[in-house]
Amino acid sequence: MNDKEEFDDIPGTTVFTTQRSRQGFHLNQFCMSLMKPENRERFRADEEGYLSQWALTDAQRDAVLRRDYNAAIAEGGNIYFLAKIFATDGRSFVDVAAQMTDMTVEDYTQMMLNGGRSPEGNRSIREGR
Repeated sequence: MNDKEEFDDIPGTTVFTTQRSRQGFHLNQFCMSLMKPENRERFRADEEGYLSQWALTDAQRDAVLRRDYNAAIAEGGNIYFLAKIFATDGRSFVDVAAQMTDMTVEDYTQMMLNGGRSPEGNRSIREGR
């Protein structure tokens, strides 16, 4: 089994590999552009127009426009770069992490305060364990 197959077998986890880094290069560069206030304003004013300046795939563009961060990660986005998008939207990391895990902010926060998700039963998609 190669690394990609092994990493993709971890339930609920997308490992940011070299391959995913290459896949998401333009997506992550777009995200980093949002560090400049003038770029955040341009993006807020015309999201589709601003995104058209970047060599994103259709799936990456769609993930950004829908604010589907799980899809963006699957398309090579790095969560720390994607954070620039939700910061531009005025959302917190906890708020978005709760959204990504289909939890309320309160439930997500409590889970993390309790030590995070249990690794029990979350070892292998292929093996069902």
